[in-house]
Amino acid sequence: MPNKTSIRIDNATSHPASLYDQNITITIPYYQEILEEILAFVESIEAKPASWLDTGCGTGTLVSRALSRFPDTVFTIADPLAEMLKQAEMKLSDLRVSILGQCSTENLESGTGYDIITAIQCHHYLDIPTRKQAVERCFSLLKPGGYYITSENIRPLSRAGESIGLRYWGRFQERAGKNHEEVKTHLARFDREYHPITITEHLDLYRSAGFETVEILWYSYMQGLFYAIKPGKKS
Repeated sequence: MPNKTSIRIDNATSHPASLYDQNITITIPYYQEILEEILAFVESIEAKPASWLDTGCGTGTLVSRALSRFPDTVFTIADPLAEMLKQAEMKLSDLRVSILGQCSTENLESGTGYDIITAIQCHHYLDIPTRKQAVERCFSLLKPGGYYITSENIRPLSRAGESIGLRYWGRFQERAGKNHEEVKTHLARFDREYHPITITEHLDLYRSAGFETVEILWYSYMQGLFYAIKPGKKS
């Protein structure tokens, strides 16, 4: 097995795609719970989704869990990174899953429209203009009454909050099994390798894209989960 210093990183996260699933849970607090909150939330929507796009799908974990819980839903996945898509293809062999291929959210082509679009832990890698394009593209791809659901690393509201939040997050990673240097390296990615925005900026961004109903679904440590609904009634 290669040592940690020789492992090639083949995606925007700090983990190789083949090791992403085993490492994400010791990096993002409550990662499994975030996925469960998304699934439970979609189950609570009165009109069950016929079509669901997961952009920035990573290794396909969310959709793999959703398949049995939404037996009448057709899923589409996309990711900007080939190695992540390779892992997702191995995990998702269901006929109800189609793969758009290697594509970032802002470059998704227009389709027939989706009832649900999820973007989980992916858009915080984008700069502000590109993030805006990505959200606007999701808005355009949703059917009237469709839901955009996104989870991201969040910027606290103050400099003091940033310092406290990073220290708090680091302690979680140490308790989960990372050593001091691994934690230090990961926390140094804040505002360098990913670009978080505040909760207020998230809400403003979704409203400016055209969403009317914009809400915080969940928040803890330095991660936030949001949903936004496109105006109009489902046909």
